[in-house]
Amino acid sequence: MKKILRSIIYRLRTILTAQLNAKLDKLLMLSAHNLSLRNASYAQKLGATPIGGGIGIESSEFSVYSQNGEDGIIDFLLHTLDLSSYPKAFVEFGVENYTEANTRFLLKFRNFQGLVIDGSQDNINFIKHDEIYWRHDLHAQCAFITKDNINSIIQDWLDSRELNNIAILSIDIDGNDYYIWENITCVSPAIVIIEYNAIFGATRSVSIPYKEDFMRHSAHYSGLYFGASIKALIELGKHKGYTFIGADSSGTNLFFVKQECAKTLDSLIVYPLEEYCKRHHARQSRDENGNLTFLSHTKRYETISSLPLYEIHTH
Repeated sequence: MKKILRSIIYRLRTILTAQLNAKLDKLLMLSAHNLSLRNASYAQKLGATPIGGGIGIESSEFSVYSQNGEDGIIDFLLHTLDLSSYPKAFVEFGVENYTEANTRFLLKFRNFQGLVIDGSQDNINFIKHDEIYWRHDLHAQCAFITKDNINSIIQDWLDSRELNNIAILSIDIDGNDYYIWENITCVSPAIVIIEYNAIFGATRSVSIPYKEDFMRHSAHYSGLYFGASIKALIELGKHKGYTFIGADSSGTNLFFVKQECAKTLDSLIVYPLEEYCKRHHARQSRDENGNLTFLSHTKRYETISSLPLYEIHTH
């Protein structure tokens, strides 16, 4: 009898939790709709503003599913840019189970189609059992991304959807981000979002050395040794034909727009690079036992200062 009662209680709890989550999700989307209208207003005003006299992209932030304010920034850019020549498609990798991601809002609010990639099969299985997977044209693939396999992974998906490009690319793999973007040649998206390591500072053009099987917390217990500096990524962006337009207010992700699309963004305020590094206040460092140590400011870099960095020369 107890087993039957426990089973009934478990089922009821599962049903009620699902219903509650669905209602909360609808409320989030309703709030986001209102914020999107605000961003549409920002976009209209931007066109009548003198060069450099407008707003920074962080003013458009809001978060529905993104970790920080990326949902709002992407929404603002879609209101502002003419992307009529781009398909409503995206690629994002490093998504974990996709409950928190830069493109989930796009999928639901604007009915984009997309490819998401993660190195964990458990995460991919979770995504495939999410209601979002059958409601939208989303393909989730398990792969450990390298500079040698990324083009074939993306191209296979493009071919399966009869696409030749995407509108948005989001890169966050806590490691070889610089090298992966450098080697992507099969698409030329209008917007690129890529994580940077603000701890490396604003003056050096550096990245961790490329290592095919790089794992952030295996490379150094602190978890602070990963990715590339803001200067390195901006120089790479220029080489690939992109204009740097700013970063989110948490100092986590940089935003780039294809140069031929960026003219409507001339009024945006882009701050000195040091400002984008000073924003990063996250205290996520760990000790050898995996415990948080809450290091801040220069103490974070001191922890990893003896580790090798690859100096990147301008292309």
